[in-house]
Amino acid sequence: MAASELLSTRKLFSPKLFGFLGASIINGGAGRPISFSASSSSSSPLENLIIRARILNTAFQQQRQHRFFSVRCSNFGKGFLELSDEELLRQCEMDTFKASGPGGQHRNKRESAVRLKHLPTGVIAQAVEDRSQHMNRASALTRLRTLLALKVRNAVDLEAYSPPKELLQILPPKSTIRGSDCGPQIGPKNPKFVLGMQALLDLIFAVGGSVSDAAKYLGLSTGALSRLILSDDSLRMAVNELRASKGMKPLK
Repeated sequence: MAASELLSTRKLFSPKLFGFLGASIINGGAGRPISFSASSSSSSPLENLIIRARILNTAFQQQRQHRFFSVRCSNFGKGFLELSDEELLRQCEMDTFKASGPGGQHRNKRESAVRLKHLPTGVIAQAVEDRSQHMNRASALTRLRTLLALKVRNAVDLEAYSPPKELLQILPPKSTIRGSDCGPQIGPKNPKFVLGMQALLDLIFAVGGSVSDAAKYLGLSTGALSRLILSDDSLRMAVNELRASKGMKPLK
């Protein structure tokens, strides 16, 4: 075996790779058992080890991509966001706990931190920054709505696609399909933005992460849609995570 090939294989033996091996074989992990095919008797022990490492590396990358796609598909994804706070809270399991804070008389001595688990989807949000449990619960609900928009996808039929009103409302006025009845553009600070963000992500996932393809359905240039995505950090991160899994360059 050439020395250059031997040196290049050192990249295969990473801590993450062997961590994945341990999780998949020893603990069962999130993946499936990994099996190796019998190697040729003419191969040296080192070559056999390298072949096995390459198989493991491929399996690790597949498992890593699966984790990136930890989104939930639901026919009621939009409906979750349309619920009132009281209705959404009834779908959640709420835990309270003590969160670390400043010392002395300002230390948080009560269980005012709030963690919400949305039972239909398993999405979890929490808030710990306020000394009031009521305020933390409201903050956790707001974050839960954002996470539901980011993680829960609705099916999109591209052949008969027509952007929903909540998506049209977050589009810039230069969109050729945005009517005057949509009102002024809704920005990320508006609570209704999450509904449009979810619909936009539904479309982008449907077209495989292509911003240019999504822009065509929305009557926008690729640059205009890119600027809309970059206007919200959570939206930008979700789109870039999808694009990275498809081997595409991130939006900047």
